[in-house]
This record gives sequence, C-alpha cells and structure tokens, in this order.
Amino acid sequence: MDPYNVASDRGRGAARDVSTFQRFSVDTNESLRFEPCEDSPPSPTGAEDGYDDDDDVFKEGETEREIVTTRSRLQGKVAEMENFAGHLEEIFLTVEENFGRQEQHLEQHYNDVLQTLSQRYDERAAGLEEEKKGKLEALYGQLLVCGRALDASKELIETAQEVYRSQDKRLFLKEVDLTLSTRLEFDTPLADMSDVKTMMDSINVVPAPSAPVINPQMPNSASQTSLRVCWSLFSDDTVESYELYYRPVLEDTPADSTLKETHCTVTDLLPNAQYELWVTATNTTGISPASERALYMTVPSPPVIKRRECTSCPEAAMIRWESGNTNPVDSYTVELSETSTDGTAGGVTESIVAVPTCQCLIQLQTGRRYLIAVRAVNIGGPSDKSDVITVSTTGTFFHLLEDTAHPCLSISEDGFTMFYGDEELPISAMALDDTFTRCVAVLGDLIPVRGRHYWEVEVDDGTEFRIGVSYEDTERNSFLGANKTSWCMRHILSPSRHKYEFLHNGWSPDLRITVNPVRIGVALDYERGTLSFFNVALEQHLHTFHCHFQNYVHPCFSLDNPGALTVHNSIEAPEYTFI
Repeated sequence: MDPYNVASDRGRGAARDVSTFQRFSVDTNESLRFEPCEDSPPSPTGAEDGYDDDDDVFKEGETEREIVTTRSRLQGKVAEMENFAGHLEEIFLTVEENFGRQEQHLEQHYNDVLQTLSQRYDERAAGLEEEKKGKLEALYGQLLVCGRALDASKELIETAQEVYRSQDKRLFLKEVDLTLSTRLEFDTPLADMSDVKTMMDSINVVPAPSAPVINPQMPNSASQTSLRVCWSLFSDDTVESYELYYRPVLEDTPADSTLKETHCTVTDLLPNAQYELWVTATNTTGISPASERALYMTVPSPPVIKRRECTSCPEAAMIRWESGNTNPVDSYTVELSETSTDGTAGGVTESIVAVPTCQCLIQLQTGRRYLIAVRAVNIGGPSDKSDVITVSTTGTFFHLLEDTAHPCLSISEDGFTMFYGDEELPISAMALDDTFTRCVAVLGDLIPVRGRHYWEVEVDDGTEFRIGVSYEDTERNSFLGANKTSWCMRHILSPSRHKYEFLHNGWSPDLRITVNPVRIGVALDYERGTLSFFNVALEQHLHTFHCHFQNYVHPCFSLDNPGALTVHNSIEAPEYTFI
C-alpha cells in the first residue's frame, strides 16, 4: 500500500472530525507556542457548499496534502522538543551531579575542620591545665620569696634606724644596702590561638585549585596557524578562570591567554612549528601549580612539487617534491583525479596515504591525463594542497638531468634540449663528482618502471652524437658505448659520407645506413630485453640491441662536436616500434 495514500486516508478522517487545527512551534527561548490554523476543512459533501464533485475531490486532496504537511511539521517540532528535553535532562543531571559532589566535598571539609578543632581543643586544654599548674606553683614560690623579702625589709629598716641613732652618720651611708632581691613583677603568658583562627577562617574559604591536566594533542586538531587545546581537572575544584601559556620550542618568552572554559583555539602561530603549552587554574583563594607541559604541532606548509624531476610512462608516474617545512612531517598524501576532455578535474579523487618519503610511484591507466597534488601530514592534520601538476600517460616523459651534464653542456630551461658550445673550460670546472668528464654527455631521468618506453631525438646533419641508454653508475670518464654499462647509436662525419655505429662494450656490427635520419626514435622494452632505433621520417628500423637489463637504465645523450640535440617525449609509441 502506498504510504502517501495511508496518510491521506488518516488525514481525511481527521478532517471530518476536527473543525480547526492547532500547530505549535519552539521559539528561540525554548517555549511552546500554539497557533490556530487559518485553513478550514472542506465540507463533508459538495452539495452543501454548492461545489460539484470534481471541486470536492480537488479540495479534499488539497486538504489531505495540508494535513500531511502539518503532521510532518508537528513531527519535526516533536523531535526538536524531544532533543531539547533530552538536552535539559543532561544539564539537570550534570548540575545535580556537580552539586552532589560539591556538597560531599564541603561536608567532608566541614567534618575535617570540626575534627581538627576538637583535637586542637583537647590538646590545648591539656596544655593549659599543665601550664596553669606550673604557673600556680611558680606564683606560690614567688609569694614565699616575697614574704621572706618583707621580713628582710623589716629587719633592714630596724637596722637602719639603729644606725641612724648612732653618733657617726657616715656609717649609715656606708654600711646600709637598701636593694631588694625580689622582683615585684609577675609573668602573664598569652595563649597562641592563631592556627585555630586560621582553621576557623578556612571553613568559609574555597581552597586553591590543584594543577590542571593538559590533554595530549588529538589528530587533526590544528591548522597552519592555530591549535585546538583541551585540559581537565582531576578534582572537583572551584575554578574561576584558566591561564594558558604557550611558546615555540627553544624560545624563552611565552605568550598567555585568560580563559573561562577548559578548551581554547590558539591562533596566529607558525606553520609546522612545535609549541610547548601549559595551563594554570585560578579562583578567589589563589593560583594552582602549573600543569605538565605538552607539545603540540601546527599543520605543515604545503609541499612543493619538483616539476623537473617528475617522470611518467603509459603505466605509471613518479612524483617528487620538497617538504617545504623546517621540522619533519609524519607522512605525505598524494591526491590524483582524472581530467575530462576540457581539462577540468573529474568527480572522483583518489588518495595515496602514509607516503613516508618525498617521492611516490603511482600506478596509472594508459592514455589518460591526471591532476596530481600532494599534502604533508603531521599529528595536527594535513596541509593545504600543493600546486597541481598535470601528468599524461600517453607516452614516456622525462627531463635531462642537469647535475650529470658535462661542464661544456648547457641545458635549456624546459629541460629537453642540450647545447655544446665551442668555448674551452678551465680544468677546475671539470672536477665534478657525478658529471661526465671525458664524454660530453648527459643522462635523462627515466621513470624506474619495467615496461615499454619510447622517445625521439632530433639532431642536425652536421652534428656528431651518441644516443642510447646506460646504467646510472656508468663510468663518467669513458665514452658512451665503450663499456659494458652503455648501449648507443653513434653518428660520425667523414669527408665522403655519414657513418653510423651501434656500440656496446666498444664493438659495433657492420651496418650501412643510406638515408641520414634527422629524427631518431628510441624504443626500450624491458620485458623482451631490447633497445631499438628507428628513422622516424621513413618508419625504418635501424638496429636492435638484445640484452637482459639487470638494473634500470637511463637515456643518455652525447655530442662529439658543437651543436644542439633535442629530446621529444610524452609521445605515443608508433605501431611499428614494438612489433
């Protein structure tokens, strides 16, 4: 049965029994408001209102839709009220729980104070009783001494009178000592009740809070310039505010911020920086000890893709980038999406996560175009995207490796053309570790993927050259094709003709090429173990090396006299190259 029809039938019955509708809503102050609905239900029969059957059916359907709409609104409002009631219940339970804990805490504190006062009273009463006994004994002794002193004074007075009555008055002044040996003052010690007063005052004083506990950094809780920080308290202390301190690691002066909540977003920070944070709690009594210090990280800056070092082939692409950050990052995420015919990104974006280094070999589909970007990731979260690069899997794509070039060579800005001038360089310019020193050559940055690769080379008729492949560790002080680690096609100019050799380990088969190729195709097939050369203009096969390449090879190019050589790649291999 159709749900809408069921709702309509129920709504039709409600329309017959109820003359007006009431609807309610929850305003911003969370109070209920009921309003009468202005819509009136249709008459039970069309004859009473003067409408025909069609109008009656139309009106009835309209009313049913309004009933369904009103009921939906009521259900939504009921859900809102239930959520609001649940929220109020949570608040009530939280307040009740906090009040219970506080009441228990105050009661415990009150009992402790009463117990301490009782103990202090007993101790002080016993002490006062002992002190009273001692004082009374001392007072009795002083009274005895005082009586003896009075007797001595009486005797002294009598003696003084007798001496005074004598004839020699000087004897009275010489012999009589009028000094009393007894002190006339009494000691009145006071009881020290300061600690009891302090204890009594503490009944109405809130204790200073204990040290807060700052939480470890949560994943994805930061941006490039901000940190989300949270902390908590172990006890039920009363806290009026918190003071959050933070500073970059290895710096001395911290910044601070006063807060009311147990969380904060710290802004205006440096990207990919490590910050030290700690927090204190404050109330009317004082400031708590500082929490333990926690280390937080802001999100890294976007990586920088090295366009000149990115290579591709029909099956894969090698993407290389720089971190762009002073501090190390945890990993990188490579995002790629296939482009449509108009060059815009498609709807699906794939991600390769947890890339540990600054390069990634990505398996792709042949004959497509992709947009690729990289993000740096640490515990704070992922960085913004790097600049996007476009990768095509139509053919093999690579640049010339400038750091392997002979000092006499210069590489064009686009990385595809090499120039050999006729100027001489000093010997000091030749002392470079990874460059060719004897052969004026350079290597290409071929992607390390075992499959089929194809590129073309364009060179003038008057230029002597060597083109082919070699291992990365081929001897830099040797000519291409003169050792076991390189295979090449060589062009030699002679007064009578153009001579071509196909060299490996210094040996070449005896071949004669009648038409000088201006554009040469090079086809490398790892699976078959072949390296082939073609005259592109004539689609003519020139020669094929058969070798099982144990390691990955690099394209290599050499000029034996001044001139220029251009590499054309990202070209779909012709059908005749891998037959």
